[in-house]
Amino acid sequence: METLAQLGLFLGQTLIIVIAIIAILVTMAAIALKNKGSKSFEIEILNDKYEEQKESLQEILLSEDDLKKVKKEQKTIAKEKDKSTKQNSYLVDFLKGDVEASAVEHFKEEISTIINVAKKDEEVILRIESPGGVVHGYGLAAAQILRLRDAGLHVTVCVDKVAASGGYLMSCVAHQIIASPFAIIGSIGVVAQVPNFNKLLKKYDVDFKEYTAGDYKRTVSLFGEITEKGEAKFKEQLEATHVLFKDFVGQFRPQLNLAEVATGEYWYGQQAIAKKLIDKIQTSDDYILNKIKTHQVIKISFEKKPTLSDKLSGALSKAFEMAFSRIVQKNTQLP
Repeated sequence: METLAQLGLFLGQTLIIVIAIIAILVTMAAIALKNKGSKSFEIEILNDKYEEQKESLQEILLSEDDLKKVKKEQKTIAKEKDKSTKQNSYLVDFLKGDVEASAVEHFKEEISTIINVAKKDEEVILRIESPGGVVHGYGLAAAQILRLRDAGLHVTVCVDKVAASGGYLMSCVAHQIIASPFAIIGSIGVVAQVPNFNKLLKKYDVDFKEYTAGDYKRTVSLFGEITEKGEAKFKEQLEATHVLFKDFVGQFRPQLNLAEVATGEYWYGQQAIAKKLIDKIQTSDDYILNKIKTHQVIKISFEKKPTLSDKLSGALSKAFEMAFSRIVQKNTQLP
């Protein structure tokens, strides 16, 4: 009986939470429909951001008289700025690039926005952070950067942590690559790992059959026996991909000694500049702070808004988890 009572309490609590969440979500849906035309883009003028931070700190550190002097000087500088219109630079982040290069979905939207508004010869600063991943994903990301070049824009890539393999495939398209002293750069190579369970299946007398049309439709398999012919073809395909990778890098960084750097190795920033993999040692923060002295730096970011079904499923999961957690806590208290 006690268990049934607890179960009833659990279901009751869950139902109340679910009803409350549904009511909230219905309200949110109504607001979303009302603001249907709202954009998913975020635009931030970094000059304004840093100026506000600077003024806030000055108010804390300076005396009243010194603060008045500084504000007077800033007004004079602001008037001078109004007389000379600053050029624009655009900032886009491709950070925490995963194996699938999933950030490319947002990245291509940001690139398209810039191409639609930027003037020829304006600069686009890209902050890239990725250890690489699938060829087609990072190939598409590199192609997006190539669109900027084709539009007549100057591209600068900043690497603070890592741009290796697919990350470097993207970076090499830029006119200029800047990296911090210990950023990981390079890894111009291709890798594939395929576990094979064929021997395990044979051990337990499990049959596995795979049907294909075409000699090389499946070169290596997770469960089938790997033949010498299939393995040789697989290695051949890897080598062909490596050649494409090297040729692509060589097209945009002709100053590189590809025989020396396209070995799959990586280097830190200080070593990478000696091998001409990058052009300058500097953090992205310093590069942007210097840029805002002469340019208006506009950060553009795109984030896909979660759908109502995404929010509903997530909220319901949390509701059940919270209610169940309460029952478990009650049943595990010390006597």
